[in-house]
Amino acid sequence: MPRLAFYYEFASPYSYLTAARIEQLAKDRGIDIDWRPFLLGPIFRRQGIQSSPFVENPKKGAYMWRDVARTAANLGLSWKKPQIFPQHSLLASRIAFAGRKEPWIGAFTRAVFHMAFALDEDISKPELMIALLRELDLDADKVMRQAETTEVKIGLRAAVAEAEALGVFGAPSMITEKGDLYWGNDRLDEALDASFVRIG
Repeated sequence: MPRLAFYYEFASPYSYLTAARIEQLAKDRGIDIDWRPFLLGPIFRRQGIQSSPFVENPKKGAYMWRDVARTAANLGLSWKKPQIFPQHSLLASRIAFAGRKEPWIGAFTRAVFHMAFALDEDISKPELMIALLRELDLDADKVMRQAETTEVKIGLRAAVAEAEALGVFGAPSMITEKGDLYWGNDRLDEALDASFVRIG
């Protein structure tokens, strides 16, 4: 089955739009999603950007909020502009990294994005993550302990370095097995279609 690597950041509004749709669209095409949670902060800082580009460029930010709101409406997704942006996504990202190959990763990812961009909840709060894990019928204590292990912390940092080495500079980003990079929610269908081209 073809695979598409999906790089997403929980603080990214456009990643929310993609995460809400990618699993079902991929399933309809017979494509497997390789969930790749990562952090944009370290990549931005190496580019000399201390926050989100949407914060540092007010006009760009104003456009982004309008664009995300209308795209969410067109897709039938709930949307609420977050009071805090960008959110602190480290904990949620560690949990997602720990569970990136588990059957619950898609549901967890969508739920975290829903909390951040449909409910305007603070995804950095451990109690919210614990409640979410329990809603998914998972052993929340076990998952939370795993998320705080040295292995996961080092692994997530390595995932950021790997993403950057592959050319990822923003989220969402998708990379086909052939190595082609697609950036942005508006490139999702194109990335899925390109995933049919296999290596070898």
